Amino acid sequence: MSAVKLHSAEVVGIDGEIIDVEIDLAPGLFSFSIVGLADKAVDESRHRIAAAIKNSGGRSPQKKNQRVTVSLAPADLKKEGPAFDLAIALAYMLASGQAKFKPEGKLFLGELALDGTLRPIHGALSLAIAAEKAGFTELYVPRGNGTEAAWAGTIAVYEAPTLLAAIHHLEKKEELKKMEPTTHAALPAKTHAYDFADVRGQETAKRALEIAAAGGHNIVLSGPPGSGKTLLSRALPSILPPPTREEIIEITKIHSVAGSFSKNNSVATERPFRSPHHTASHIALVGGGTFPRPGEITLAHRGVLFMDEFPEFDKRVLEALRQPLEDRVVSVSRAKGTITYPANILLVAAMNPCPCGNLGNPLKECVCPLNAIERYARKISGPIMDRVDLWVDVEHVDPEKLESSKTKTEGSLSILQRVMAARARQQQRFYGTHLTTNSEMNVKNIESFCSLDASSQTILTSAAKTFNLSARAYHRIIKTARTIADLGDSEQITADHILEAVQYRPQTQHL
Repeated sequence: MSAVKLHSAEVVGIDGEIIDVEIDLAPGLFSFSIVGLADKAVDESRHRIAAAIKNSGGRSPQKKNQRVTVSLAPADLKKEGPAFDLAIALAYMLASGQAKFKPEGKLFLGELALDGTLRPIHGALSLAIAAEKAGFTELYVPRGNGTEAAWAGTIAVYEAPTLLAAIHHLEKKEELKKMEPTTHAALPAKTHAYDFADVRGQETAKRALEIAAAGGHNIVLSGPPGSGKTLLSRALPSILPPPTREEIIEITKIHSVAGSFSKNNSVATERPFRSPHHTASHIALVGGGTFPRPGEITLAHRGVLFMDEFPEFDKRVLEALRQPLEDRVVSVSRAKGTITYPANILLVAAMNPCPCGNLGNPLKECVCPLNAIERYARKISGPIMDRVDLWVDVEHVDPEKLESSKTKTEGSLSILQRVMAARARQQQRFYGTHLTTNSEMNVKNIESFCSLDASSQTILTSAAKTFNLSARAYHRIIKTARTIADLGDSEQITADHILEAVQYRPQTQHL
């Protein structure tokens, strides 16, 4: 056999694309060429493959005068990374008669070391899902990728430690262990480092964070240094419901592609909490680069994006939040095309009320000139403010409240139970739609699911006129009120729910 076709895959964005690996052997002076718009890592694979075959006991391509041509199709798609090594090596072994097996229905992924060992790759789950959708029944991955890939569904996943082990299995000499998918229920419970019981005082802020967690609402915490903004924000994951199986798959795909998993962790068992430094660049936040990769916004998908010192971020970075906060996706456009990343995030931002941080602090005097305070506030543009549902003033804490013996505070567990009950009501309400939380509703959804009685409508209309609210802010108040009603086990949005939602709009100092 001189011409052979196998299948592999590569990541495009966060999804997988099936790649046909074709190889042809022809007589002539030795050459080993890879065509099909391959990058440097793919082109160098011929050296890794030759050494791996030799060190696995096979006959290296260099031992025989022949022209080896490898074609990766489709030819107009850029091929990146070392994931094709295993498929190319097996194709050569099959074409040269050194291995005999049927490649139909099988897909191969893995990077080869020089000794024939298979090294893990990024994006195994995305590629496994693509393989299953394409109708493949067997998937071969390196050791360390099996647990992740098995979440794809029904496709049979085999972990191969070496090239030789993969060949022995394919030739039915020695079987590889079939990976069993881990069930959602079998995932370990997460222990959070921060708990709301650790926060003394700040009941208003805690209530706002409970609303944010229940409905997926964006929130800004404004207050002097040391008032607890960061502690409150870092405690938020402790009251977020655990991710569903679908969400686990979404989160895992993103972090696997980005290569952000630790060596011993290949599946996302919790919602992400991302906290980029305020000096982070525009690309670091939204993603992109020469070889596009997900940014911090996408890495926070289905979790929390915490932006401390919010006004200190570069203006371009802040304005980049507009699209993801509205559309819940990030579109990265480059000369070769556009990649869309998911970005369904809960934004939590913390900021000082002024450059010195002491505006409104009863114990310290603000030394900032009025124009400096105004300039600081203007760093947060109107369009960004409109996309935030909850603006909360976090006041200085009385030292007496810091004594744990005198102050009893509600822990995260009891708050979590209310949040999960509110989320359950939303799931029931949105059954049959693409919506998961109240914050995701559009105008049409609001008309369907958020009816207001006469008194509620009157209060909302009055507030809109008084505060000169935009249409977006108007509808965000309704969505927030819907979540407040869910937390109160009320199907009807009442005047009290509207009034509470209105009080979370930005105060004068933010405008």
